[in-house]
Amino acid sequence: MRTIRRRNRGTALRASPILLVAALLALLGGCRLEVGEDEDVEDSIEAMLRETAAAWNAGDLEGVLAAYGEGLSSSFMTDDGPARGRDALRARFAPAFAPGAARDSLRLEHVEVRTLPPLVGITTGRYVLERDGEVTGSGWFTLIVRRTGDGWRIVHDHSP
Repeated sequence: MRTIRRRNRGTALRASPILLVAALLALLGGCRLEVGEDEDVEDSIEAMLRETAAAWNAGDLEGVLAAYGEGLSSSFMTDDGPARGRDALRARFAPAFAPGAARDSLRLEHVEVRTLPPLVGITTGRYVLERDGEVTGSGWFTLIVRRTGDGWRIVHDHSP
């Protein structure tokens, strides 16, 4: 049995098998519990990312948000720590999607998908933002994706 220590309290907690099963069930909540025999999981996740980048480049904020899990099931990192839900993400992105706003085009490079079969994937890569042929920003990202009834959705986004 592994001991887990919480830094802020200094007390030791024991991870119990029941808690581990409960955590796994919480993670899988809302998932479709199978992947089609003919589905290439990596291709499906990459297709979702391409659709999300295309929505970004088309100025379709709701299309971008559709890639994320619903409600508070998704999170993303900010300078102030994790934020939860599509509403928080909408608030963060909305200024770039306002009429007349200057929004850089997005492309993804070096995308690598690793799966934790059958329902979870870890995706890493580099995003590049461009305006008028000039790179305005870039950085590495990590996404945790989960299979849902609506397809693959981002449940955690760790992008700068």
